[in-house]
Amino acid sequence: MAVSALAATPQHQVPSVYVVKVDGVIDRPVADYLIGSLEDAERRESTLVIHLDTPGTLNVDPVALAERVFQARVPVVVWVGPAPAHAMGGGLLLVASSDFAVVAPGAGTGPLRPLDLSHRSSEGDPLVGRAERAAGRWAARTTRPGSFPPIEEPGQVVLDQGIVQDFASTLGQLLRKVDGRRIQTAGGPATLHTDPRSVVVRFHELGPGRRVLRTVAAPVAIYVLLLLGIAGIAFELTQAGVGIAGIAGAVALGLAVYGLVVVPFSPLGLGLLLGGQVLLAADVVLRRLGLLSLAGMGFLVAGSVLVFVGVAPAIDVPVWLIVVSALGSFLYYGFALTVAQKSRERITTRQRGLVGLVGEARGPLAPDGPVFVKGTMWRGKAMDGPIPAGSRVRVRGVEGLILRVEPEEGGRGDDG
Repeated sequence: MAVSALAATPQHQVPSVYVVKVDGVIDRPVADYLIGSLEDAERRESTLVIHLDTPGTLNVDPVALAERVFQARVPVVVWVGPAPAHAMGGGLLLVASSDFAVVAPGAGTGPLRPLDLSHRSSEGDPLVGRAERAAGRWAARTTRPGSFPPIEEPGQVVLDQGIVQDFASTLGQLLRKVDGRRIQTAGGPATLHTDPRSVVVRFHELGPGRRVLRTVAAPVAIYVLLLLGIAGIAFELTQAGVGIAGIAGAVALGLAVYGLVVVPFSPLGLGLLLGGQVLLAADVVLRRLGLLSLAGMGFLVAGSVLVFVGVAPAIDVPVWLIVVSALGSFLYYGFALTVAQKSRERITTRQRGLVGLVGEARGPLAPDGPVFVKGTMWRGKAMDGPIPAGSRVRVRGVEGLILRVEPEEGGRGDDG
């Protein structure tokens, strides 16, 4: 029985269109966001427009995701645009399973491989076989070809091949052009109502939490977080106490660990990458630039190349980033941290020489406050109760950059 795309919508309710932007890799947060938006559109009986530009899926079943789109109870329109957008791998399956597909001039679709960016394409991939069988079933309803282009094809070619049904340069042009089109959906024939002048257009976006998870669940992000996390912790080894660098390093490592749970990696590559940084940091602690640093650089470069060696080239760590990271690590560990270590030693030596001297509290110590000792202003901490401003104090100990002091009874201080 023929039905309208919004037949069940109450007469007084204005038809609506949901626009969902899928930009970049389709990982688990993005897949959940897409499915959630589709379910929301079904509840509201709204047309769903997928604004698509993706290299494919990562650790997500692309066939199952496309099958969910194919079985949607509301019209689903996919727009690949604007130029130079492309729908590759799992993105091509979303095009093939949609009720109506449109491409922008200068955009395109394909190739199908790799379907899953978590591994490189290979002959006999069972996922590809599933996709080809599914495309045969989808073609019976969508009138698209039951096969996929072997290479990346521009928009005019895929339009001629029937993979997409129209051109549209912008989202607004798309909504106007497809309005009134008759299409086949899982529920039967339907008419699209998408003209922005007569419908409500709602835009769905990823929430902040999913944005963070999506950002860190990528090889490049994981690689950078690992380098920055270890570097921050190594910096704290040259300082007294725990500061912002150490906290930031711990947070970066935590995010990197989440990413490693999502993205497949080489244990050997990860071990070499982390081991190289540990060796570089060890040479800083030993106050020398020698064999450990040389071995650390070798491990670091080897680990950088191998850690994500199994993923598809589209998301692998680029060579230029490895080169820049290696040079940056050498300068950071070989020179910057060495200077920081020597600076700390100079300060510590000077502080130890302050023990026993008498100074003046330049402000109230309750318990912390400014203390003037031996020509320099320090941060002091009272050992036994508050000390009024102007009181003479004697240094009894040093904790990092803080002088522990107590009141001095009578007598003139060394730094009056």
